[in-house]
Amino acid sequence: MADPRAAILGRLSAALGHAADAPAVAPRIDAHARGPQPMWTESVRGRFLAKLEKVAGTWADVAAPERIAEAVADYLAVQGLPPRLCAAPHPLLAGLAWPQGWEVESRRAAGDDRVSLVVAFCGIAETGSLMLLSAPESPTSLNFLPDDFLCVLPENRIVPRLEDAWALLRDERGGMPRAVNLVTGPSRTADVEQTIQLGAHGPRRLHVLLMKPPAQQALRARAGD
Repeated sequence: MADPRAAILGRLSAALGHAADAPAVAPRIDAHARGPQPMWTESVRGRFLAKLEKVAGTWADVAAPERIAEAVADYLAVQGLPPRLCAAPHPLLAGLAWPQGWEVESRRAAGDDRVSLVVAFCGIAETGSLMLLSAPESPTSLNFLPDDFLCVLPENRIVPRLEDAWALLRDERGGMPRAVNLVTGPSRTADVEQTIQLGAHGPRRLHVLLMKPPAQQALRARAGD
């Protein structure tokens, strides 16, 4: 049986001429000049961390991938949380040596998961944001359901501006994933009496594990201005 939704979208696409225009899209994007962009004097790392802290995010340095478990343990101890978390089935997290007795499951998040651990596609220094892509190794539910959202970000995956993040996505992935999430600090709202409340529509806390990756994993994205 044909998918009615796919059929409708197909007719709309044909009517708009998307198929014919597709070969011209990439050159147009590459040739399009960027508009005015903010300037700053800090390093890309310094700008990212300053913006992250401004939106109530926290962070910790991680010297190497094998120290990720230790950094997670430090965070859980500070927050007084039990040694239990849901981790993304990402290659960087596979095979980590977790302390004995810990409960670590590699899967999507469920409604009762308190802590999640994922790997960001990149960080954006301009706003202190994380770019997260939906994929089998990066389930979107981990970004939003648990109260405590822990995110590994290799330091050389921080790009200066939002435009650089989209350029990196096109360069490395070619096509768009099903979903791209830009996360800037914990979830918040001021709908009730104009008072900021964290955790309104997602995590109450966001903690970035800023990892120094091996030199051979150096970022291939454009450095920006």
